Formats: sequence, C-alpha cells, structure tokens
Amino acid sequence: MARPSDTVPARILIVDDDPALREGLAETVGDLGHHPVLAASGAEALARLAAGPAIAAVLLDLRMPGEFDGMAVLQRLRAGPRPPPVAVLTAYASAENTIEAMRLGAYDHLTKPVGRADLAGLLGGMLALSASQAPEVPAPAPASALIGSSEAMRRVQKAVGLAADSDATVLLQGETGTGKEVAARALHAHGRRQAGPFVPVNCAAIPPDLLESELFGHLRGAFTGATQDRPGAFREADGGTLFLDEIGDMPPSMQAKILRALQERVVTPVGGRPVPVTVRVVAATHRDLPRLVAEGGFRQDLFYRLNVVPITLPPLRERLADILPLAEHFLSVCGAGQKRLGAEAAAALMRHPWPGNVRELRNVIERAAVLARGAVIGAEDLGLSTSGSPSGMPDILPAWLDGDLPGAVARLEEAMIRRALRESGGNRARAAKSLGIQRQLLYAKIERYGLRDDPVSGYPTEGVLNPDAGPDD
Repeated sequence: MARPSDTVPARILIVDDDPALREGLAETVGDLGHHPVLAASGAEALARLAAGPAIAAVLLDLRMPGEFDGMAVLQRLRAGPRPPPVAVLTAYASAENTIEAMRLGAYDHLTKPVGRADLAGLLGGMLALSASQAPEVPAPAPASALIGSSEAMRRVQKAVGLAADSDATVLLQGETGTGKEVAARALHAHGRRQAGPFVPVNCAAIPPDLLESELFGHLRGAFTGATQDRPGAFREADGGTLFLDEIGDMPPSMQAKILRALQERVVTPVGGRPVPVTVRVVAATHRDLPRLVAEGGFRQDLFYRLNVVPITLPPLRERLADILPLAEHFLSVCGAGQKRLGAEAAAALMRHPWPGNVRELRNVIERAAVLARGAVIGAEDLGLSTSGSPSGMPDILPAWLDGDLPGAVARLEEAMIRRALRESGGNRARAAKSLGIQRQLLYAKIERYGLRDDPVSGYPTEGVLNPDAGPDD
C-alpha cells in the first residue's frame, strides 16, 4: 500500500451525490497522499474538468440525479482529446452496467464500498496510465510487409525480392500461421504486376463440387443455381496474381485441371469454351507435398509445376529476434498506441513456444491490447502458459528486457555473440558463420560491446580487428 511520502500528489476528482461516501473517499484519497477534488453531480464534475487545473484520475458514481448520470459523464470524458482514466463505483453493479462501462472506456468498475487497499491499488494503476504519454503512432505496415530482421526472415525477404518480377510459379511452404499469405502479397506488391489484382482463394475452404466454378468460372445455366455468368478466380486475377492457399488440400479431381491451366495458361469455364489468361500463380500449403506425392495423395507432375520457385516460411520459434518487433507492430495495427509491452510481458513472449506461429502472436497481442487496463501490458495480460520455452532457448530474465526495444535487442545481440564465441572456442570465423553475419560485422560488434577480452566465453579476442588474421583466427 502506498504511503503519502512515497506518492507524487495528484488531483483526483471524486464524483458522488452521497455526501458521506464522497467525504469518505476524499479522506482516504488524502491519506494516500493525493489532492481530492469533489463534485456532487455529473454536471458539476464536467464543469470542474473544463475549468482545470488538470485532473489525473476520476472516481465516478454510477447512479446520480440530473441530466448527467455516471454513464453520460463517462461518455463525455472519453470523447475528449486526452481523457483521464475513470473508475466507475456503484452499489448497484449488474452485468449490463459493468459491460457498458468497460465498453465506454472505464479503467475499472467496482462495487461500493471500496477498501483502502483496493483504492490504493486502483489509484496506482490509474495514475500510471495517466502519466504515460501517448507515443507517436507509426503508420501500420502494409499487408504485404514481411516484418523481421532474423536471418531466417532475411532469407525469405531476399527470395521474395528475387522472384517478385518473374512470372514463374512460386510455392510457399511452412507451418500454419507462419505468414504465407503475407509473403504472397509481398511478391505481388513488389513485382511488376502490382497494378493488377491480387485474388486469394483458400482451396481447403471451398467444397469440392464448387471449387471448379470458383477457380474457372461458369456460364449461366451450366448447372442448377447458375443464374448468371461468373468469370472465376483465374480470370479475375488476369494481369495480376492468383494466390492458391492450402493447395495441398485440393481434391485429386481438380489437380489435373489446375495442372492444365498452369501449363497452357488457358481455363475452361463450366459450360463454356477455353479462355486464355495472363496470370501469375502463387501457391501455398502447410502440408508436406513430397510425402503426399509418395503416398499418392498429390500429383507428382503438379508438384513439379508448382515447385518452380520454392520459398519456405520459418516457424516463429526459429525467429526469436522477430518476436518483439512483431508484437510492437501488432500493437500499432490494433490501435493500442498508448499501450506498450512491459519487461515481464516481453520475457513471456520470448519464452513461449508459439505452436500457432505469427498468427497466434497476433491474437495474443490483440487480446492483451483489449483486456489490459493500464498503459503497460504485463505478463498476466497475455494469457500465456508459464511453462516451457522454445527449443534450445533458455529462459530470458525480465531484466534483459527492461527499457526500450532497441536496448533489449542490443542485450540479446550481445548475449548471442558471447555464446557464439564460447561455443566456437574463440574462433571468430566460425562464430560469425553460426550467427549468420559477415566477419567484419562481427568484429565491429565485438568492439561495440567491449568483447575484445570476453570474460563470459573464456576466450580472449585480442587482435580481432587485425586485417591480416587468418580465416580461422
């Protein structure tokens, strides 16, 4: 519990039409080291807020007479440019008013009476939120942004760049949730077909008897229910990119027709005649296509036709350096500009094995952004299991991740360099190779982090900047 001597005094607006409750809250707020400002009605509260000086937090009664009850005051406050955090206090809590208060942006919804310890904790959280400054929110990255600086993602980015202008068919492979559609959109956005359409089709989500019509189109009257002509995805993507997601789930009856379309660049609508198309095809699957071919579940000739430019998306557990940048990106995308990851939350993200990959990370961050009531997202807001860590990844102490993101990345980078030097026995060429970086870059980082004599690895690194050093020096 906070003591007045430990507390930076703040102006707390107490809004309640009951004089006894109002005075009781004011006494406790004063004992906690803050300055209570009293209002007996919603209208008086709005007037005090407009007159200033600034209010750091509001304790708001729900049921009050007059034009402005608690909900009306809350709505007015939250509509302002920089509203203070508001806690709704009521003796008549219900599911309806609880949900409505939280929907309108209340920091919390509590039932009267509120004990001293609970009030101290409540004010601590509210004032931390009030003191946080809303950072400048960067523009969200486009849907085609392949975020990540890990070596695994850099390989993907380079492959996308090399293949973007080509008309060659690309096969994207990787576990579910690794971002295959994002890679497909990047191929389209950075290629010479970017002005054309990007048409995604999930082959696993369309019933087999409708897939042919979905892809190739049909003429009116071709079958029962065909009341008008439909061009189909191939023709809709003409001049652009057709993304065939989950092609490994395509039924065998369709595989031969897709093979012909890819070979001849001609599609035949149901009930119609062949039509030429000019389209770039990008396919994706989470399945092991070579194994499906061996088992007879996928045509070998279609696999070879698709596998012209193979690109494999790495699982998130192999992209540890990308986890925090991705989390920050998803925070900005979901409009949580005032919220940031705390050290314990960042550590929990790094420890989690991410079986659902990037998609799971996005869902976790979006949930935390909705449910976290403070400016700092804590580990408890993420809802992750506390057991387990990625394979080969030791638990990361929250202290590593204190401060801002660049500082955390620098500490992680230094630790990885120390480990690489230790595991290579001080051989910097092998250490650079294991880290996936050039030797000269490793030398520069050794110098930056003061690792010429690395006490952690136990191997001296004197002379690392010697240009005459041999390849294994």
